[in-house]
Amino acid sequence: MKNGEYKRDWADLPPELTSSILLRLNIHDILNNAQEVCKSWRRVCKDPSTWTKIETRMSKKFDVWKYDLEAMCRHAVDLSRGGLLEINIEDFGSDSLLSHIADRSSNLRRLGAVNCDGITSFGIFKAVVKLPLLEELEVVTHSFISGDHLKAVGKSCPNLRTLMIRQLKLNGMGYVDCGDEIALAIAETMHGLRHLQLLGNGLSDAGLNAILDNCPKLEHLDIRKCFNVNLVGDREKQCYDRIKVLRHPNDSIHEYDAIVSDYSYDSEEEYVYDISGDVGYRFDSFISSLL
Repeated sequence: MKNGEYKRDWADLPPELTSSILLRLNIHDILNNAQEVCKSWRRVCKDPSTWTKIETRMSKKFDVWKYDLEAMCRHAVDLSRGGLLEINIEDFGSDSLLSHIADRSSNLRRLGAVNCDGITSFGIFKAVVKLPLLEELEVVTHSFISGDHLKAVGKSCPNLRTLMIRQLKLNGMGYVDCGDEIALAIAETMHGLRHLQLLGNGLSDAGLNAILDNCPKLEHLDIRKCFNVNLVGDREKQCYDRIKVLRHPNDSIHEYDAIVSDYSYDSEEEYVYDISGDVGYRFDSFISSLL
């Protein structure tokens, strides 16, 4: 610390403010940095209320090969003690990780799996059928998603309100050549949907009509890169009459371009994932920017 600089004592922060700060951090920042700040922060980091939401998205500079993110995620899920409500997994993961989450998080409301090459359609189905309170499901994959698996998801999750499926570059043309299998599964089992994104899907006009006819509460519809759909004439008018926010097949996907181009609990057990460097000074600067 340079002469004349004020050194903040993070232990003096009220627990509720500490919790508010931790909710803005990803899993790595909490487990590898925040809990090393002081004893009081370590206690908050181990409290189940800290783990109602788990965010695994890392900065582009993060070295994913240096850490076992799946082990971190499993540990964080265990720390939640069944109180996990929202989890977003990105750039890592496996079917066994999803199973671990589902078995310990029956109250989960949101599940996101983005660019997780180790997660399959069957793995998503097997996990989600154990999550009856799920309201939001986001899947970004380069793998095929089974319509039958999606039907099982719809039947098992009656509260599902948001479904986001992004499938790109599976056939070299920018969209999935899978017909209406996914669209018909949605139309048959997800009548309460309000937000639907099928980015890069191969649905046809018939599939779109089935969704519009069977999902009367739909307010947001995103069918960008769904080039088998002809959104013109009466069909376009029907969409505009019914849908508050409509994204057309040819609309830009600039916000996803970077993604498309890439690819039993023991409370006393300690977990170390490679804590190095001057944690105190670096984290002090980082947290100050959040306040």
